[in-house]
Amino acid sequence: MSSPPLGRTSHEGSANASDSDSEDEPTLPLNQFYPYIRCALCCGFLIDATTITECLHTFCKSCIVKHFFYSNKCPTCSIVVHQTQPLYNIRPDRQLQDIVYKMVPFLEELEREQMCSFYKERGLDVPKPVIVSPPCPAVTKRQKKDNVPQSVFTVPPELDVSLLLEFVGAEEGICNYKPLERRYVRVSGEATVRHVELFIRRKMELSPSCQVDVVCGDHLLDHYQSLKEVQNFVGEDALQDGLLVLHFGLVLPSQS
Repeated sequence: MSSPPLGRTSHEGSANASDSDSEDEPTLPLNQFYPYIRCALCCGFLIDATTITECLHTFCKSCIVKHFFYSNKCPTCSIVVHQTQPLYNIRPDRQLQDIVYKMVPFLEELEREQMCSFYKERGLDVPKPVIVSPPCPAVTKRQKKDNVPQSVFTVPPELDVSLLLEFVGAEEGICNYKPLERRYVRVSGEATVRHVELFIRRKMELSPSCQVDVVCGDHLLDHYQSLKEVQNFVGEDALQDGLLVLHFGLVLPSQS
């Protein structure tokens, strides 16, 4: 980490007008900004400023990563960043890093030189700086209107069957189950009635002793039947506004 310089260099203006304007503005010593541009772990100026998303405290990236090797709490406020993976909740703060480089003379150049020396001493390739992509050409309102997609969310073509699951009730003695909140489901036509049953079991948290009977129209469906087969077999009577309607009930297994 870089240590703070002894003082901030002054720059003289080239025109008298600019000198008079600068005299009207108050000047503050750099050390008054130390709490905002220095890392609390190494006490140097921020390098690769990285902010904790839970509390918004900022540190050098290398400092906070090393800190999280033995702790999952913020070094400043002691809040738990993440129970097991605190590195998930940190983000680079490029705007703050730009401010630090602008406020501290020669800090960016010094850091770049130290980084190059570090890689060269170890025989490694020096990472190239990130190239900012040029701004996109201006788009007219007409072009925007023509380029607007028909739908923000496009349904994958393999999910070609829309289901409406209608619960008709449970046999007496079955009471420990949750209501089915998702009645509308879009699935692949290759899915079978068994897949629908497993979906219902999971969402309603049914016990293994509970049996799920699925009916389409007047037909009790077998587990091996695919939804495409059911739709073709029952025909238009199985559809309601383009949805394949499946009624299901909860029953106790038959005693043999």
